[in-house]
Amino acid sequence: MNILLKLRRAYRKFKLPPGPRGLPIIGNLHQLGFQPHQTLCRLSKIYGPAMYLRLGQLPTIVVSSADTAEEVLKTKDIIFCTRPPLSKPRKMFYGGLNIAFTPYNEYLKQARRLCTSHLLNSSKVQLLKPIREEEIQTLMNTIRHQCSSSCNNYGLVNLSDMLLCLLNNITCRQVFGKRFEEDGECGRSKFHELVTEWTSLMGHFNIGEFFPSMEWINLLTGLHGKFKKCFKKIDDFLDEVIDAHIIEDGNDQGCFLSTLLRFHNDSSMEIPITRESIKAFLMDLFIAGTDTGTLVLEWGMAELMKNPKVRRKAQNEIRTVVGSSKRKVEESELHQLKYLKQVVKEILRLHPPAAFLLPREAREECTINGHAVPCKTRVMLNVWAIGRDPEKWEDAEKFKPERFEKSLVDYKGHNFELLPFGAGRRGCPGVGLGSVVVELALANLLHGFDWEMPEGMEDEDVDMEESFGIVLRKKSALVLKAIPYV
Repeated sequence: MNILLKLRRAYRKFKLPPGPRGLPIIGNLHQLGFQPHQTLCRLSKIYGPAMYLRLGQLPTIVVSSADTAEEVLKTKDIIFCTRPPLSKPRKMFYGGLNIAFTPYNEYLKQARRLCTSHLLNSSKVQLLKPIREEEIQTLMNTIRHQCSSSCNNYGLVNLSDMLLCLLNNITCRQVFGKRFEEDGECGRSKFHELVTEWTSLMGHFNIGEFFPSMEWINLLTGLHGKFKKCFKKIDDFLDEVIDAHIIEDGNDQGCFLSTLLRFHNDSSMEIPITRESIKAFLMDLFIAGTDTGTLVLEWGMAELMKNPKVRRKAQNEIRTVVGSSKRKVEESELHQLKYLKQVVKEILRLHPPAAFLLPREAREECTINGHAVPCKTRVMLNVWAIGRDPEKWEDAEKFKPERFEKSLVDYKGHNFELLPFGAGRRGCPGVGLGSVVVELALANLLHGFDWEMPEGMEDEDVDMEESFGIVLRKKSALVLKAIPYV
């Protein structure tokens, strides 16, 4: 009760943004439901694009429009560019040494410069091209083998699993320089299994995130112990990989780990790049590379099955540009596939990898849309809602790639109606590499195969139900019939 009285006195002088009335103690937590992005989108229609909520002890503003997002991410980016102190990332990212969750400080500036100049620049993306092409070709061969297998009479393919394997293998090779699956088979790596365990824990309700003064309860529930155990397994794995890589340094293939090790304790760096920093970077790079690409491709193929005219139009473009006799699409041909690029934009509009950008925190007292924002207030951007805003998008709920035909809107942080990867000082630095992987994989899947629903199902039967979490997953696996074209 004392906490509530303090909050009430602290905010009495502010004209806060409008929002739904909360309950004592828990505030608006009970209103979030199982699909918070959808619930908050509906509430924003009532209370406006900048909506005030109290999530437990945390004053929070939810942004649900492009114009308000521009104010936060561009006009006042310097005010909102830091992260709130989150207990889960602190536990799993070496005290917040990764790029995604670290507060805005000199360490973050140096880390982002390191990423943009040495890890994710255009020359590095080009250097890693053989990895992408080899792994996508392996995927295509695996699907063809399944289609011809005597035990698979229907040519059915669990595309969800295969896409996860693809992105897992690409990311492992780009980040660590090698795969980590057993027996040379296409499958999840040991590291991916550990990260999956971590993301599952991140999805658990953590009372300390909403009631920081009650973080101690996680000791009683066992959640703290589970995080500690999971972190220990990940940390041991990364130590083994780093030690092995140092021994094998003569066989440097230009992976991210090799680059990071060159800066390890480099005296020219203003802030030392420690072993813990490197491990935090590796976690960032692996999670972003695997989950983001998998989700975009899975949702994309689901939308293309549900919209056969769009699928056929994309296939016709690819097969015209590449040629019907050629077995694969190469990266050098992607710039000619204009409609495919429109398709990818439309996928990201309707299905951003995460419904909300990672939370931001006001570094000082300011305003949003003319409403007061006290210092330390959290700001959440509902990019799922922004991508479906009928004020910005005609037929906002329909999958229509043609909307981008004469539009310069892109998803790289310049247009605030399309923000799957954020913008400003906290925008995703890996969007260039990620988009190449998605475009190349999607082009090859559409070129190499004709796709049908399993027997007895129609195109409109595709299950599009979402599963909310750290990322926005498709609730059910995408199983399709693949018919080789070339």
